[in-house]
Amino acid sequence: MDAQSRGRADEIDPADQWVLNPRTGHYELRLADSAAQQRPTVGAPRRAPSAPTAPSPSPSPSVPKPRRADGPPPGGRRGGRSRKGGGGGRRKKALLITGGTLAFLLVAGSVGAYLYYDHLNGNLSVTDIAGAGTGGFKKDQAINILVIGTDKRSGAGNEGYGDKDSVGHADTTILFHVAKDRSNATALSIPRDLITNIPSCPTKQPDGTTKEIKGTRATRFNNSLGQEGRDAGCTMRTVKDLTGIEVDNFMMVDFNAVKTLSTAVGGVPVCLEKAVDDEDSKLKLSEGEHRLSGEQALAFVRTRHAFGNESDLDRIKTQQQFLGSMMREMKSKETLTSPKKFFSLAEAATKSLTVDQGLGSIDKLTDLAGELKDIDLKNITFTTVPVLDNPDEPPNRKATVVVNQALADPLLQMIRGDVSLTEVEKREQAAKESADADAKAKQDALLQGNKAPAADVRVDVYNGGGPQGSASTTLKWLQITKGVPKASNHGNAPAKVAATQLEFAPNQADQARALAEMMGLSASAMKMGTADAGAKTPMKLTLGPDFKEPGAPLAPPVPQELPKDVQQAQADKAICAK
Repeated sequence: MDAQSRGRADEIDPADQWVLNPRTGHYELRLADSAAQQRPTVGAPRRAPSAPTAPSPSPSPSVPKPRRADGPPPGGRRGGRSRKGGGGGRRKKALLITGGTLAFLLVAGSVGAYLYYDHLNGNLSVTDIAGAGTGGFKKDQAINILVIGTDKRSGAGNEGYGDKDSVGHADTTILFHVAKDRSNATALSIPRDLITNIPSCPTKQPDGTTKEIKGTRATRFNNSLGQEGRDAGCTMRTVKDLTGIEVDNFMMVDFNAVKTLSTAVGGVPVCLEKAVDDEDSKLKLSEGEHRLSGEQALAFVRTRHAFGNESDLDRIKTQQQFLGSMMREMKSKETLTSPKKFFSLAEAATKSLTVDQGLGSIDKLTDLAGELKDIDLKNITFTTVPVLDNPDEPPNRKATVVVNQALADPLLQMIRGDVSLTEVEKREQAAKESADADAKAKQDALLQGNKAPAADVRVDVYNGGGPQGSASTTLKWLQITKGVPKASNHGNAPAKVAATQLEFAPNQADQARALAEMMGLSASAMKMGTADAGAKTPMKLTLGPDFKEPGAPLAPPVPQELPKDVQQAQADKAICAK
């Protein structure tokens, strides 16, 4: 990376100097044949035998920690040159990040790249979303990242595509849900022409003030961004209202991302069942397999007239096929062993991204990548919000769609309940469920037996995802209406739960039965521990998203299987566009 400062010739590409050491699995910067010019292995540092004046490498097996923005590196001088021995080179700041195509692939690809920390930070664009979302993903909870591809025509060569003056609408939107246990993920596409309500949203203005943009009823989803000055925070709020899923962070890219990232990875393999010649997107390809990059890759994901019934819904399927192929390409040996591709991907990805403040630095993106790096492609499922033709439009002019509630409700319940959509994951879950069969049978038996008097029931009430104020209203209801004076309100639970649950000890079973009868809890909501509790130890009732109000029946349990008509595709499977 600093070949010239070490006396190398100007024509040498620094990326070519990083070589994978098969013995260590790390990359080494090799600038010359002499031992005096060899660098320590990145990720497995060692002292260079003939370079005593160079700064000592960190003993840690990890990549050197980058300088913080608000101070010098620990134990060192901020910036400048080392003064040891009167010489030395510039101190390097390198960091492992992931790269991808569209922002989604930055999340899902888990491809590393070593580049300067400050340089990559400078590539990112950051938007203040005025309080939209959760404030950022958390390591011990499920993660929901909204990935937005806009139709903004900025960048060289893009002004000729359609509406060159577009402010950038939510043209391609994917809600990427990552399971709490990090074993699987679901990529939910939201059609741009879906008719929905856009809520009022505050937006930060260039002068630092906040402007409230009024909501709009019954309009296209893609108007949640760009239209009337709406920013990505408005799209996040719209997605929450539409799906019931709270979004943690967003990533946004435009046309240039597809071109630069597909080129950086060396082209994306695609398969066509028929020849295509689309004048609108300028996609012209023969039947069979192709490797697309740059303008061709952009034409492939933009085309609406080449495949299926020439609708936006079929374009979504084509885009999912492209993304899945890109992910497989990034996981391939050819990419993982190419430092030059690593560098190109990191550069292209960071230049393409606009993110919220919760992801507004390379180290924050690295934290996110660390949470996602071990998800197997076979456990990543693409799907789309199920829709129907808009009944308010005439039969000969079907341009928009509405949510198909019969199919969408179970799909969204499964995502909110953190249920995997992948068949592989379901087989693993089935094996675990089989092992737990005896325990479940015992839980069912818990409902049968003696019940303690209401006055003897001790319980702490937490809100783990129910409506605001649920714990407080439940406490009052138990004490006043049901005669449970030993109930206590503990506010919000440490983490959200998928459904309401009651945790108790074996010697509290009679109290649990009494409370279950009051609350209408099923056996599946009752979680009995293995050890007895103290005489005055309370049970723990955590109210989940299935809880509506005290005394009301709980919502049905989260479905474990999707309706057969819900579209889905696995990221590890190649599918030909047709």
